[in-house]
Amino acid sequence: MAAPTPGALDGVLEMARVAEMEDFDRARPLWKALLIDGLEDGGAAVLCKFHHSLTDGVGAVQIAMTLFDLSELPQDHGPLPAEPEVPRQEWAGGYRDTLRYEAGLVRNALAGAIRSAPSLIFNGIRRPVQTVGATTATAASVYRAVRPVNKPGSPLMKERSLIRRLDVHQVPMPQLWEAAHRSGGALNDAFVAGVAGGLRLYHEKHDVPVGDLHLTMPISLRREGDEMGGNRITLIRFDVPVGLADPAQRIAQIRERTSRVRHERSLAYTQLIAGALNLMPRWYIGSILRHVDFLASDVPGVPVPVFLGGAAVRIQYAFGPTTGSAVNVTLLTYVDTCAFGIDADTGAIPDYDVFYECLVAGFDEVLTLAR
Repeated sequence: MAAPTPGALDGVLEMARVAEMEDFDRARPLWKALLIDGLEDGGAAVLCKFHHSLTDGVGAVQIAMTLFDLSELPQDHGPLPAEPEVPRQEWAGGYRDTLRYEAGLVRNALAGAIRSAPSLIFNGIRRPVQTVGATTATAASVYRAVRPVNKPGSPLMKERSLIRRLDVHQVPMPQLWEAAHRSGGALNDAFVAGVAGGLRLYHEKHDVPVGDLHLTMPISLRREGDEMGGNRITLIRFDVPVGLADPAQRIAQIRERTSRVRHERSLAYTQLIAGALNLMPRWYIGSILRHVDFLASDVPGVPVPVFLGGAAVRIQYAFGPTTGSAVNVTLLTYVDTCAFGIDADTGAIPDYDVFYECLVAGFDEVLTLAR
């Protein structure tokens, strides 16, 4: 398609916003790719939309690298493969697959329980106190992973809707790294601290006090040797000290809390927990997600300049679903730039322009630590 006149990025973001709010055609594969030409300075954009069941952020970068080239000369990939023959699906096939999948979950859970029972009994006899303590700690960790959140932490961003607003921002990666390093954190900690600073300023603009807010963060479970694509993440939830005005203290506290949840015992049982949640009613799943205040996702992108069809790739943005939260800010690195894709629920944030200014100011606060 041609970009809307006058060929600015805003027109591409509007196309992405509409694409995000549209459902997939279930008669076709759950992905789309759209080439948009006619941008300013003769540029173009590629808009890709993936269903999250196909891939996570890291998997999407892997898929993108099959499209990109490392030089201006495109690779010769040879002729296209033959169009695959799609077998006709029986009307009852979907129900049968669902029953088979759920039966597999129950079977795997029972098999895991049977395998672990002898060692649990043996350890219970030899070290009863330690075994009871470890079992209790694991149960508590699993409960923290699935417990519902009764209300948002923010007294301001309480409403939810189906309307979204997309926007972008970027900062130099070396400066964000330096700010994190000087505060004893990692790049992800400085990133979350920047989002938290923007949320604090947004609440201050409305004269609304704010303390800790509920954050959902994807954690990659991908291992070396895993196949390309696929969804290999788990979601962790914890509270972030949004009310802290000092960005260095904010980074340090976020580092401490993130490190603690990254070592939760429940992470080893992610697949079992996900399988159990699949069997729960939708209202319960909604109660876990809808009261989360914001979502922040850090995706390591391509570290070197790449090309597409002979054209240099200038920047890449990623937009993740809000998953019930008021806003999702996704960090996708490209060479030496941290590019932020902002996906906001306009029901929770009706004055988006004010929120965007606060978010930019929140990252400026963090970047001052590097100067």
